[in-house]
Amino acid sequence: MSEGDSVGDSVHGKPSVVYRFFTRLGQIYQSWLDKSTPYTAVRWVVTLGLSFVYMIRVYLLQGWYIVTYALGIYHLNLFIAFLSPKVDPSLMEDSDDGPSLPTKQNEEFRPFIRRLPEFKFWHAATKGILVAMVCTFFEAFNVPVFWPILVMYFIMLFCITMKRQIKHMIKYRYIPFTHGKRTYKGKEDVGKTFAS
Repeated sequence: MSEGDSVGDSVHGKPSVVYRFFTRLGQIYQSWLDKSTPYTAVRWVVTLGLSFVYMIRVYLLQGWYIVTYALGIYHLNLFIAFLSPKVDPSLMEDSDDGPSLPTKQNEEFRPFIRRLPEFKFWHAATKGILVAMVCTFFEAFNVPVFWPILVMYFIMLFCITMKRQIKHMIKYRYIPFTHGKRTYKGKEDVGKTFAS
């Protein structure tokens, strides 16, 4: 390999200015993501605020319904992945190769592991809203369409998809939402303690 053939290298073997700029920009972005990780409620409030601003923009401009519909479908797919287990129990029925969700009362408890973790769900949903917001600045994405049909079709699609997901959850007995670690009551301590 000759000098300057690797990605981001200039003719003299040093990384180019553009490459260093985007690398540094990526590091700063990742740093902000890492700092925001523990603040779940704040992240979602900001995302809901962005979504509200986007909806107001679409309402005031009276257009970009296809972009909004695509954003809704994207968010629906993310939500279904968020509700689904990482290992699909229907695929694990026949084979005993790996872990599965408990289906009987006496089976070992295994925590629910999502196919799409909450942080990645938030990150993808927020990026989707920002991309849709950017699309509203370009007239090429403002395709004329009768929006009530899109709303009805989205509601129908949402209901069918959620019905299928809920049936899957009932069939394989898993709940995608947990509220912390389970606590079990043991025997009460009635004896006296020895003081030293």
